[in-house]
Amino acid sequence: MLSVAARAGPLAPYLSAVAHAVPGPLKPLVPGLVPQAEKLLLDPKGPVLCRESLSGRAPRGGLVATASLNAPASIRYIHNDVTVPDFSDYRRPEVLDKTKSSQESSDARKGFSYFLTATTCVATAYAAKNIVTQFVSSMSASADVLALSKIEIKLSEIPEGKNMAFKWRGKPLFVRHRTQKEITQEAEVPLTELRDPQHDLDRVKKPEWIILVGVCTHLGCVPIANAGDFGGYYCPCHGSHYDASGRIRKGPAPANLEVPYYEFVSDDLLIVG
Repeated sequence: MLSVAARAGPLAPYLSAVAHAVPGPLKPLVPGLVPQAEKLLLDPKGPVLCRESLSGRAPRGGLVATASLNAPASIRYIHNDVTVPDFSDYRRPEVLDKTKSSQESSDARKGFSYFLTATTCVATAYAAKNIVTQFVSSMSASADVLALSKIEIKLSEIPEGKNMAFKWRGKPLFVRHRTQKEITQEAEVPLTELRDPQHDLDRVKKPEWIILVGVCTHLGCVPIANAGDFGGYYCPCHGSHYDASGRIRKGPAPANLEVPYYEFVSDDLLIVG
């Protein structure tokens, strides 16, 4: 009951505790005697921590009692002797005067705060942009790899009716200078006879030049130029025959030879890639 009363807070005055002495059925055989003991010498120790021993280090303010329905009552000391530091060196000149309202200079102070915040955000965004740019550029291809991604070919070195092979991106590249007979022959092929229907004019930019990736579409072998049943390309590995336009005409290959991206810079210069 005492514990409940101690924790009841403001309701403690309305609670009470009653103690009654009830005699028991047993009586003591010998009356209780308290013998007088000799004085014992106690081991002298340091002073007990009390208000007198603290030499004025205890709080010197008065007591403050607080009570609440949601919390137990408490009593504490007011530490009114704490020295508050002076922050005048860190305050702006507009708010140093205690008797003057700070509302008059609020716009100027807000403007400075907004300017400082905006400057910090811009600097942070610029730094983040540079970091992301450097990280992405580090994963891009190096200069030597980019240099190998394109190849320049002089067309004047390839005679009419001949095919020349070049190395481009680790793969063979066929550049064929076709004759007028080959151009006419490939243009007259019906699309119904082709496994991978594609007109000859859809595979060339100039009818006299055909540019192909020299990799068989069956299993990746390298075909032989100016060979086969159709006078184009022939893969001896499994017997795939291509015509002079690189279209599959016979054999197990499922598709035509790939036509890479290229452009004619001039009448004598070709860039592939």
